[in-house]
Amino acid sequence: MKKNIAAVTTAIMMFAAPALADFQTVRDQSQFIDLVNGKTLTRPLVSLRVTPAGNISGKGAAWSVSGNWTWQNGYFCRSLEWGGDDMGYNCQEVESNGERIRFTSDQGAGSSAEFRLR
Repeated sequence: MKKNIAAVTTAIMMFAAPALADFQTVRDQSQFIDLVNGKTLTRPLVSLRVTPAGNISGKGAAWSVSGNWTWQNGYFCRSLEWGGDDMGYNCQEVESNGERIRFTSDQGAGSSAEFRLR
């Protein structure tokens, strides 16, 4: 059920998102930390905090989200739990345009999720 909600939300965001400035690949951990430090990553039904210490916390469609991350070989690698379900480990390409950040699973070859930086 939770995964269906996430899929529908992702589909809506992909088709409803306005064109914004070009996204640039985030190449290193310090650049990534500069982007997310002290900010909340938001999208409809999702609000996350990603700390410089390697923690992830927040809510996704009313369920708690928690996890850990590291930066490896130019990718954001995370382990995540959502509402008690293990979402697994995945290394993701990160891109940003300053106002938004986009994570693409499987080192940039998978599906993407875009968040507003607030």
